[in-house]
Amino acid sequence: MSIYTTLSLSLFGQQADAARSSPLLDQNAAPSSNSSSGDPTKKTPPPAKVLDQDTGQHPENDDMLLKSMWGVRPWLAQYGITFTAVDVNEVWGNPYGGIKQGAAYEGMTTLTLNWDPEKVLGFKHGLFNISAMQIRGRSFTGENIANLNPISGTEADRSTRLWELWYQQGFWDDKFTVRIGKLALDQEFNISDYAALFMNSSFGWSMVSSLDTYSGGVAYPLAAPGIRFAFQPNENWTNLFAITNDNPNDVSFCNPSGPFTCDPQSKHLSGTRFNFTTGVFIINELQYHLNPAPADKKNDSKSYGYPGTYKLGAYFDSAGFPDQRYNAQRLLLAASDTDQTKYMHNNSWSVYGIADQMIWRNHDKKHSIGLFGRIQTSPGDRSPVNLGGDGGIVYKGIFGREDDSLGLGWGFGRMSDRARQYDRDYRRLNDPTWRIRKTEHHIELAWQIQATPWWEIKPDFQYIFNPGGGLNLEEGSYKRIQNEAVFGLRSTINF
Repeated sequence: MSIYTTLSLSLFGQQADAARSSPLLDQNAAPSSNSSSGDPTKKTPPPAKVLDQDTGQHPENDDMLLKSMWGVRPWLAQYGITFTAVDVNEVWGNPYGGIKQGAAYEGMTTLTLNWDPEKVLGFKHGLFNISAMQIRGRSFTGENIANLNPISGTEADRSTRLWELWYQQGFWDDKFTVRIGKLALDQEFNISDYAALFMNSSFGWSMVSSLDTYSGGVAYPLAAPGIRFAFQPNENWTNLFAITNDNPNDVSFCNPSGPFTCDPQSKHLSGTRFNFTTGVFIINELQYHLNPAPADKKNDSKSYGYPGTYKLGAYFDSAGFPDQRYNAQRLLLAASDTDQTKYMHNNSWSVYGIADQMIWRNHDKKHSIGLFGRIQTSPGDRSPVNLGGDGGIVYKGIFGREDDSLGLGWGFGRMSDRARQYDRDYRRLNDPTWRIRKTEHHIELAWQIQATPWWEIKPDFQYIFNPGGGLNLEEGSYKRIQNEAVFGLRSTINF
């Protein structure tokens, strides 16, 4: 039995697919109401209008390569239609550490169409959204470095797929909105604004949410049928609540024996199936906005205090989750002569907290420094990683360039006690060289360069300590996968 086959006994066997976070939190990666490029005040709706769907698409600003698209965009705008194409291309290399050294290319193109029905039908406070993406390149993380989460948020299975498809309706001057359709929860839930600057996927949809949910959760590049409610009674408070299907991969489609026993390589890749047959995923997030500037004072030189956002959230998943140590008869999974059918827990849950806080800005508000932090936990008996977190600092306006940012971030994921007990069992019963996985740490230095209004360049450096929590490099050897130095470069173009 190979090392990576054996590890599937303690993980879901879906690490490469499960470890996802949306690259679309990055300002130019794709339309997102949470896009901020490391600064919560940049191209973000005023706090009083935070529930208005800001698609991130403003063709009237001429901040896209094709500008008016030879008059097509202004013509579409007459009917309330906005169209955007965003192309992301990356190169990665690890000259040191990992399973092997080398380089790889990854890329993604996203097409988004938004329609405001008021211009045609007279329906106010409505918005229809449909988006699709084409993902290309190879799995640099899986082939070269074997991290818990991908080195880049764009990394995913090669496919051309439907992404989101939903309609949103606002009530009471958009203080309350309802969104229904095929949703990606990582566009609004469990994300930090300042952390959007970074490229490691753990800084977006978190490591715990990625590794402890099926198919990586309802997050890029997957979406699931559901409904989301948002309520903002005033500019200081927002509450988000959503109910979706818990497995966006629709694995029940490819294996009739059970909803979570499908070969992950056989999943439906087009994104056009709407799965309603597995568990229910429920998530709620309460947000407090500190020192929000009034919407009509955004460009005022007067100081309103340093803005910040604090979030407390939790999710519940009604599906069955496999135990990390015991089989269905409550015997050790590591024993070679026992049934490998895992004991299933009835559900799972997680709790998280996030803080984004500006700590300094100059008088003209073109330079600022902000801090962010996030911590998250889940039950250890059914979670491969039951504790994770990240934090960092971001300087906006670096080198006198208002739209450029430089950030340093750190994150970690701790293997659960039950998963480590499995490792001890396996070492005692099968392989004395087997390593006991502990905690993976990663640091990242990211520099965002706004070369033109429509072209962003981002050099990146990451260093990973104890990859995979301390995986063996090869079976029968005490040697673990060595710490990794990874260099990357991303180009993002808004067409």
